[in-house]
Amino acid sequence: MKVDVIISADDIKEEKIKGKSVVVIDILRATSVIVTAINNGCKKVIPVVSVDEAKEIAHRDRGMHLLGGERRAVKIEGFDFSNSPLEYKPNIVNGKILVMTTTNGTKAIKGSTAAKNIIIGAMVNAKAVAKRLLEINNDVVIVNAGTYGEFSIDDFICTGYILSLLKESANIELTDISTTALYIYEQNKDITSFIKYANHYNVIKDLGLFEDLKYCTSKDIINVVPEYKDGEITAD
Repeated sequence: MKVDVIISADDIKEEKIKGKSVVVIDILRATSVIVTAINNGCKKVIPVVSVDEAKEIAHRDRGMHLLGGERRAVKIEGFDFSNSPLEYKPNIVNGKILVMTTTNGTKAIKGSTAAKNIIIGAMVNAKAVAKRLLEINNDVVIVNAGTYGEFSIDDFICTGYILSLLKESANIELTDISTTALYIYEQNKDITSFIKYANHYNVIKDLGLFEDLKYCTSKDIINVVPEYKDGEITAD
C-alpha cells in the first residue's frame, strides 16, 4: 500500500488521486462535524462549495434539510448551524439531511471526485479510518483540506496519526511528505500541545470555541467512517 499526502484543497490534482482511495481531513472542523453528524443519526450530508447552492438545495424541503457551515470560522447568515460539531446533537440531526458548505473542507471533498473512493477522516474517527483503509487495500492519498489554500498543522498531524495506525498493521510505502507527517506525529503525540501553533487553531481559540478544540483533537471516540459517493456522504 502506497500512501501519499496532499497538503491543501488547492493542491489536488486529478492525476495524483485517480484510482486511489482518498481520505479527506479537515479536523478544525468540517470533517469532525460530518463524522459527528453521521454518528448521531444524520441520514446523509450533502457537501457543496457555495452558499447559494447550499441554500437552493435546503429550500427544496426545509422540513428535512438542515443548513450548516461557516465562512472564516463564523456561522453563515440564514443557516441553522455553524461549523461546531457540538451543535449536531442526535435529537437535532437524527433522520435529517445536512447540507453543508465550509471554507476548506467541502472544497477538498468536491475536489477529490476522481478518486476510487472518498472517505471522511478526523481525529475523532482516525482508528476506524485506518481499519477501513486496510480493508480496502488500495493505494491511498490523504487530502488535507488546509486553510485558505495553505498548509495546515492540524490536518497534517492527524494525517501522521492515521499513518502510525496503518504502520502498526501493514507494510506501507510512504512518500517523503507522508514520512514527514508520520515523523511529526511520532514526535508530538500530545496533539493539543503541538497544534496550538496552527493558525486556524488560534482563529478558533480567539472565537472562544475551546470545547470545539478539545472535541476535535480527541482520538478515536467515534467508530463510523462516512463515505462520499454520488454527491452525498453516508455511513459506510
